[in-house]
Amino acid sequence: MSNHDAAASPAPRVPLWNIANVLTVSRLVMVPLFVWFMFLDGTGWQLASFSLFVLAAVTDRVDGELARRRNLVTDFGKIADPIADKALTGAALVVLSIQGDLWWWVTLAILAREWGITALRFAVIRYGVMPASQGGKLKTVLQIVAISIYLFPLHLLPFTGVLEWVAHLTMGAALAVTLWTGAVYVVDAVRLARKKGEAST
Repeated sequence: MSNHDAAASPAPRVPLWNIANVLTVSRLVMVPLFVWFMFLDGTGWQLASFSLFVLAAVTDRVDGELARRRNLVTDFGKIADPIADKALTGAALVVLSIQGDLWWWVTLAILAREWGITALRFAVIRYGVMPASQGGKLKTVLQIVAISIYLFPLHLLPFTGVLEWVAHLTMGAALAVTLWTGAVYVVDAVRLARKKGEAST
């Protein structure tokens, strides 16, 4: 085969059920188990829910790295990965509010943004897939750190009051970045739709 033929040959098709997508789906499966742990009484169950949440969050990092390094990026992964993130963090936020550890208005503001942007992604998917931005990744990190502090049984540590304020401040930063990146996604979606609309005319 000539160099010209090799260059012209199409890139190999990425299988849908690759390791990155399997990790993404496994994170979705962890969500109901995590919620169940959160409703069980006792420090041991608190540690279990904290550990499962951290494990699920780590798979988010791992599946993204695997997808990029092994060229396993798929449209399914681009859509399913943020949905898995939102299911995990959303479930944690709702249960924390039910248990009185987090203000409901914070949870509702974050959920409205998260699922609103998810709906927007599907609305403009015919124009193109909107991958997660750097701001969106920062938002996810801040949410995970804040939720992790809320989930950990702080009475096992010294300076419990200080750590509670750290959790509130981190969640405040997460909320600010969440709303800001949501506005950026809306602007990007409008631009994408206009660009494709102009190209089709």
